[in-house]
Amino acid sequence: MMVHMEVQSTDGVTIAVHDLGGAGPPLVICHATGFCAGAYRPLAEHLAGARHVWALDFRGHGDSSVPDGDRFDWDGSADDLLAVLDALGGEPVDAVGHSMGGASAMLVERRRPGALRSAYLYEPIIFPPEMGRPAGAENPMAEAARRRRDEFPTKAAALWRYATATPLRVLNAGALAAYVEHGFAETPEGTARLKLSPAHEAAVFEASGAATLETVQGLDLPVTVAVGGASGEGNPGPALWAPAVAAALPNGALRTFEHLGHFGPLQDPAAVAADILGFLERAGR
Repeated sequence: MMVHMEVQSTDGVTIAVHDLGGAGPPLVICHATGFCAGAYRPLAEHLAGARHVWALDFRGHGDSSVPDGDRFDWDGSADDLLAVLDALGGEPVDAVGHSMGGASAMLVERRRPGALRSAYLYEPIIFPPEMGRPAGAENPMAEAARRRRDEFPTKAAALWRYATATPLRVLNAGALAAYVEHGFAETPEGTARLKLSPAHEAAVFEASGAATLETVQGLDLPVTVAVGGASGEGNPGPALWAPAVAAALPNGALRTFEHLGHFGPLQDPAAVAADILGFLERAGR
């Protein structure tokens, strides 16, 4: 996948923006932590009949550069998305945000009301106030990221590993193949290495300035908050918090996919895309 354009964000970051095709009003896909724009190509293919689909690589992910001082805080991700929206003309656009990408979209709308026409958020990382993490507290997601294997003999070996022995085995085959293709770089020695290093992925999980219910309170735009019914009942994660997020939004609605988990847009791109298009039609977007 070729980078369509590069835009400058804060902290010396160059953001890669990918044109995923289609015709119609622009729609920007904002990826989850650890993934990249290319992984959402199957989702984009189902949206392209009605929308011109764009996707960015957030700082340190995919083909975007690492920030000066390894600054991966949440304000930085909002800076990245705002830079992309400005490069696309500065007019309000519709956004699809998955996990980190959903929270980043809401941080942008809080900072610049009207930046977005609507937002479809799949399990956004938007914390209830009581979930604030004390400084220095253990972060299991960050620790898991640090242990992640970052190099394989080939991309094919990485794909086989992910398809058979990791949580990513639940992904749609096309989405998983796209993630490996665009999330790994071939080294001079011929091996395949993650573009986002384990240390930098851990830094994202440990970032400060996360979105909370206060961030979205009163944001007056059409929003669907989608969750996976298989994300883990009772687990203290974004699926559990989603009803409160939807309720905090004046035009928010909750949508549940019983057969999906947290990776939903990458598990069943066709079903999630159909729901996105239905949401946009209902919202008059």
